[in-house]
Amino acid sequence: MNGDILNTSIEFLKGVGPNRAKLIKNELNISNFKELLFQFPYRYIDKTKYHKISEINSSGSEVQLIGSIKELREIGIGSKKRLVANFYDKTGNIQLVWFKTNKWLVDSIKLNKTYILFGKVNEFNGSKSIPHPELEIFNNDNIKKRTNLFGVYPSTENLNKKGVTNKVFSKLIEELLININKEIKENLPEYILNKYKLMGRRQALICIHKPRAISELKLAIERLKFEEIFYLQIRLIKKNITRKEKIKGYRFEKIGDKFDNFYKNQLKFNLTDAQKRVIKEIRNDLGSGAQMNRLLQGDVGSGKTIVAFMSALIAIGNGYQACIMTPTEILSYQHYNKFKNICKALNINIQVLTGSSKTSYKRELKEDLKSGKINLLVGTHALIYDSVDFENLGLAIIDEQHKFGVAQRSKLWHKNKFPPHVLIMTATPIPRTLAMSVYGDLDMSIIDELPPGRKHIKTFHQTNRDRLKLLDFLKNEINHGRQVYVVYPLIKESEKLDFKDLLDGYETFSRDFPMPDYHISIIHGKMNNEDKEYEMQRFIENKTQILVSTTVIEVGVDIPNATVMVIESAERFGLSQLHQLRGRVGRGKYQSYCFLITGVKKTKESQIRMDTMVQTNDGFIIAEKDLELRGPGNIMGTQQSGDMPFKITNLISDSKIILKIRKLVERIISKDPRLENENNLLIHKNLKMIIEKKDIWEYIS
Repeated sequence: MNGDILNTSIEFLKGVGPNRAKLIKNELNISNFKELLFQFPYRYIDKTKYHKISEINSSGSEVQLIGSIKELREIGIGSKKRLVANFYDKTGNIQLVWFKTNKWLVDSIKLNKTYILFGKVNEFNGSKSIPHPELEIFNNDNIKKRTNLFGVYPSTENLNKKGVTNKVFSKLIEELLININKEIKENLPEYILNKYKLMGRRQALICIHKPRAISELKLAIERLKFEEIFYLQIRLIKKNITRKEKIKGYRFEKIGDKFDNFYKNQLKFNLTDAQKRVIKEIRNDLGSGAQMNRLLQGDVGSGKTIVAFMSALIAIGNGYQACIMTPTEILSYQHYNKFKNICKALNINIQVLTGSSKTSYKRELKEDLKSGKINLLVGTHALIYDSVDFENLGLAIIDEQHKFGVAQRSKLWHKNKFPPHVLIMTATPIPRTLAMSVYGDLDMSIIDELPPGRKHIKTFHQTNRDRLKLLDFLKNEINHGRQVYVVYPLIKESEKLDFKDLLDGYETFSRDFPMPDYHISIIHGKMNNEDKEYEMQRFIENKTQILVSTTVIEVGVDIPNATVMVIESAERFGLSQLHQLRGRVGRGKYQSYCFLITGVKKTKESQIRMDTMVQTNDGFIIAEKDLELRGPGNIMGTQQSGDMPFKITNLISDSKIILKIRKLVERIISKDPRLENENNLLIHKNLKMIIEKKDIWEYIS
């Protein structure tokens, strides 16, 4: 396809012009021929069928009628002014309504002329009407045009108000296809087209806009999805290969005495087979000579942290430094406290660095880090400050990677002359198709097995009406020596309403669980680090039985004696966050419970989230449902994904085709890594057009 023509401004398309081009750019972000071509209809209407007015029986149905307008009048005043017409056929009549009128509209409607009408039926106070219908004069030419399915394009109120209706937009697409028809070139090799029985590219792009039949439309959509997925997967897999070729990593020649000592003498439990498999995958990467860039997935409580620590021991055993970056100070200190005694026994200098670390401590730490005295540094985003320099950082571990933006993570790579090996961890399971499409350039490890003895967390959805029963249950658990989390939603610390809910909740629980029989801790983001650490430590030591908190304890907090998680206003949390919070319990030998407390009134989506949590503890099933409810962009967040790469592919319903094409691409690349074979030259040519020259650091996700 000729790139110059595709880059032509839509201003120069017949029927557009500078004013309309500016409007379409502002409303739909379409500025050139290519963007217009790939603005596909989101649904289709069969305009070959006609209805009679007497057949109309349901509100919301789309109908096409043939008849005439007998009366036309304006009623109401000011903002309530509207244009009303009565539309007749041989079987009856129905009212037409335009809520925003102008002189052009009034002058364009002719009484007693035969029209083809299309619109959606509305019902108000038992009376049916059709608001803002499409009207066309009835003639043979207009009847002939209705042999096709008719595409409905994304639009806005402003576009319709300014006269760029769906009918007008469709005519612009027709004009575009006439202009660029001969310039649409094939971009898939013939052997792929034949093997998968795919429609040609030119035919598919014309057909998706102007389909003649459902069967033809399905073939066009299948072809364009294939192309979209194929080139994304080619780019991701090639990116991984290029990164390994261009970015050499430190070669860790041995497993090291630190790892061996820990495994033989310090490890107090048996690793699961899944943990052993993942450690082997990481070990192979670290010894390969190429820079490791691996994503480690595992459900809450699956044992990712110990795998990460043992990976750090390999780096340290080979004479390099390692770091673990976490999203919260609580998690940083928890990792530090968990490993400091083990590190002391292994003669490893471990330190912790957060934004609230004291100035004198920071000064000494930075000197020791730069001189190589510190082997393992745990901390928050404070690790990426410009003043923090390592002597030889060999492994960077990012815990809960979705909490950090790409730019934040990449700063760690620049701490060295050469980039360190990178292990990215997430306890938020990523649906397989999303992982392939967003993280497809990373090597991936999954810990898909929980440690033996872990009990299923019993989950209940309750309303505020059940609160007395809940309080009795909590007292019973506490009387048996167990502890309780109570979490309140806090979207932003500045939101007074949320903060008031938290403090009110703390006061309510203080009344229901009075001293000296019970003791309660509270943690939130407005507290300084010393106070948070003090309250957390009291809870860890079982000096307090209830911890009232915001989502600051969402990730990583590990207290085996805590057996109950109460999530207040649970309807305000997403599925992934609910699953993360539930994962704070169930970490010991005792049966654990999660209570989702909501108001009586809930949205349909909120009810689905509650039902999903009650039905399953499987993080991957929950992730699939979360993807279905929220879509990929919201799950990844703006820091992570930016715009999702798909125009037409659906990551949920198209999972089978994504897997099929991923395997095809892997086979092609394994046989022809540089796409030099004659059969693959077309792929190579198109890939070259897609990929712009990139700086070496762009090859790190």
